[in-house]
Amino acid sequence: MTAQQPEPDRTPRANQILAEPATVEACQADYQAAADVRQNLAAQEARQR
Repeated sequence: MTAQQPEPDRTPRANQILAEPATVEACQADYQAAADVRQNLAAQEARQR
């Protein structure tokens, strides 16, 4: 016999993406912060070819 799973919390939460305005400066900072991620992805894709 399996125990019944508790009902998940479905309370709406604030969305951090929508809470901040999209500005050119914020987008540039986000792009710069992810440079290492893009570099790693490019290396992984190159190995698969």
